[in-house]
Formats: sequence, C-alpha cells, structure tokens
Amino acid sequence: MDAVDWLLDSDPAIRWQALRDLTDATPAEVAAERARIPHEGWGRTLLGEQAEDGLWDGGTYRPGWISPERDGFDAWSGTHFTLQQLVDFGLDPESPEARTAVGRVRENVRWEHAGEPYFEGETEPCINGVTLTIASYFGEGGDTIARTLVDSRLDDGGWNCWAEYGARVSSYHSTICAVEGLRDWQRAGGDDPQVEEVARAGEEYLLERGLYRRLSDGSVPDPRMTMLSYPVRWYHDVLRGLEHFRRLDRRDPRLADAVELVRGEADAEGRWVLENLHEGSVIVEFEMEGFPSPWITLRALRVLRWWDAA
Repeated sequence: MDAVDWLLDSDPAIRWQALRDLTDATPAEVAAERARIPHEGWGRTLLGEQAEDGLWDGGTYRPGWISPERDGFDAWSGTHFTLQQLVDFGLDPESPEARTAVGRVRENVRWEHAGEPYFEGETEPCINGVTLTIASYFGEGGDTIARTLVDSRLDDGGWNCWAEYGARVSSYHSTICAVEGLRDWQRAGGDDPQVEEVARAGEEYLLERGLYRRLSDGSVPDPRMTMLSYPVRWYHDVLRGLEHFRRLDRRDPRLADAVELVRGEADAEGRWVLENLHEGSVIVEFEMEGFPSPWITLRALRVLRWWDAA
C-alpha cells in the first residue's frame, strides 16, 4: 500500500485532508468525507467528551484535576488543546456540532489566568497564538488577542512566553504560535497594518534561522526542533514551520535546508515516523513514538508537493 492509500485508510480527519491535498478528488467527495468527522472516530470521541459547561476534562488550559502546585505538568486533555485538535481535524465550523461546542465555550469558559473569556485570550503569546487560530477558525473574532500579540512582540521580531518575567530574546515556540494565529486572523478577515508588520517580522525571525538554527553560529539549539512531532501543541519543529509557510505559499530559499531534512526522514514506503511525542494526558491517542504516523506523513507529503511544484 502506498503512502496516500495508507492515509485514505485512516480516520475521516485524515482522509478528507488527504483527498483534498494529495489526490484529484472532487470538492463534493472532499466535503462528504469531512462531514463524517463529528459522527465517527476521533472527532466524535472529542466532541462527546465536552461537558455542558463547555469544558473538556474540567479545565481551560489544563485539566481541572491538576493542582496549581503542578503547574509545569503537561496535560493535553483540557479545553484549549482539545479545541486546537478539532481545528487540526478540520471540523466544519458551520456544522451543528461545532456551533454547539463553540457556543458553550463562548458562554462559559474562562482562563485560569485572570478569568478572561476564552476568546479574548490571556497574556502568554504561545497560548494567545493558538487561541487566535481557534477563534479565527470558528468565527469567534479574536481582535483582542491580535492586539495583545502586536503589543507583546519583542525587539528581535519574535515572541517569548517568559517576556513578562524579563525574557528579551524570542523563542521559536512562542513565535510560531503567534505568527500562525495572526495569519489565521487575517485569513478570517482581520485587517490591521500593524498585524501585517509584526507577522512579517516574526516570520523573518524564523527564516533567518532556517527554522531550527541559531542566528549567531548556525548551531542547533534544541535537536527536538529537527524531530517531527504530532500533535504539536505549543512546540515548534521544522515541519510545523514549513506547514506555516506552505499555507502562506511563500517559497523562501532559506527553507530549503528544512525541506530536505524532512524529505530525508521518509522511510522506504514513503511514510514518516513520529519522532517526538509531547507526552501528557490525552483524550484521543494517535500512534506511538517510533512508529509510522499518518499525521506526520500527511503534513510532510503536502509540504513536499507544494515545495516541489515550484
């Protein structure tokens, strides 16, 4: 079975994107497959876990059972990362299931930070960037978040979630979340010249470093950024960066090294392995670290198809 057929033998969340991005399927065929997401597989499971108060697993950023003393404990089953996952699935934002789920969030969900309404964001740019993507995707505005991100950019062009505690050098992780969110806000109709300016600066921060190197000497600050991961959560890696520029349709020559790094990770069957799993409690499990990953394969194939089309 070749890689595309393998993807078409997966969950509807994978199948509809493979049909759209990797085959000659008609729009009607793609739409029919996408419509299955809330009724089958991973999408049905996630939607079924939301409580009437809009929360997943009892909390907004982290599950309600994690005490404040365990603030650094990674868990992905709360509301924020579940909504991020539903965006990745491609749940139709106009579907009744999406409108019900998002309506509950809009009316009830507040940030643990200071009780802010979910779709107004909080203070950390990595959190705000992902939230802005979610708000933009589901038609929930996000203007307040966009302004917060504009105001929190650092002098080197990017963002850092530790800036409020004194950090003055940007982070790959915070920056990719911020630029993704700002671009998604623009795609949804947001119009602010400053957003364009700061998004371009954040993208330049990433491009100057080839998506994974230090600007000073070209060394790799964290080898995990060269390891392909999914779900990405708030983490940056080269494939996430390439997906961002693919969506922008910006083939910058400074991406070439990262493209070839990803290309070289394919196995003999044209599949890609999950190299780095961001461990933590989850509602839906995908593949195990070290095994072929439909998600990474889908994302890698469409990046390479886009790049090679030039």
